[in-house]
Amino acid sequence: MSTEQFKFSILIPSWNNLDYLKLCIDSIRRNSYFSHQILVHVNVGSDGTPEWLKANGIQFTQSAENIGVCWAVNSLRPLVNTDYIVYMNDDMYVCPDWDLYLFKEIRSLPDNKFFLSSTLLQPRPFFCSSVIAPADFGTSVSSFRKRDLLDSFKSFKHADWCGATWPPNIVHRDLWDLVGGYSVEFSPGMYSDPDFAAKLYKAGVRYFKGISASRVYHFEQVSTGRVSKNKGSLQFLRKWGITSASFMRDVLHRGEPWNKSLMLEDNHSFGRDKLRSRFKMFLTSFRHPLDRDLWE
Repeated sequence: MSTEQFKFSILIPSWNNLDYLKLCIDSIRRNSYFSHQILVHVNVGSDGTPEWLKANGIQFTQSAENIGVCWAVNSLRPLVNTDYIVYMNDDMYVCPDWDLYLFKEIRSLPDNKFFLSSTLLQPRPFFCSSVIAPADFGTSVSSFRKRDLLDSFKSFKHADWCGATWPPNIVHRDLWDLVGGYSVEFSPGMYSDPDFAAKLYKAGVRYFKGISASRVYHFEQVSTGRVSKNKGSLQFLRKWGITSASFMRDVLHRGEPWNKSLMLEDNHSFGRDKLRSRFKMFLTSFRHPLDRDLWE
């Protein structure tokens, strides 16, 4: 297929997770309205992932060890040949026309200063109202009830929402390049999602929207449960001078019903003045030069 026919470039990090990766890619090929460029970064690949990708004509990069999601997705950027970059996890199954609804939203916008997320369905209760949960169609490949999902995924009532951060997400490649992709200091990847959103916000993006009609089933933590996690919440606080929870709640309003006027406002809670009294004593207790810089 000619590369001109591809609509999105989908970046998928995978770490010895071949059964889920197969299911994910099969769903993209079966359930997408458009054709897309699929790009995979293989962490380790001792489970036969590289051989399967080669046999199926899928481009990939590879590392001998698990380098996490940030280095992984950034390594795939040189292979991108479309205008739109999607980041997706390998333990996801896209529902029919997931991509069409994202593209319709993109076409309705006046420029490329946006960040959109699909809406996840997850089997277990979840803390954020942006996710449809519990919506249990299986917690593993072996227990996955695909037919039931396809028959009923549209029946869950859910509105568009504020505060896109979760994958699958989509951004124009010019914005990706402007902010430098995902921040490798957050490797292996905890809190790299809100950090990427924060970089986009600082770059002037205000249109962070979750699209309800674009639905994707997520098995949850198939890979993250195996990795040694970075202290992402503390890293985010030290980098941005605000907690991730505050950024999501007060700046992006993640999970609230979609309100364009609310999202397009410049939110000054993502700035030094409001945070000075709120976090000064807390941050200086770490006795770290980066903390002092926030107040000088």
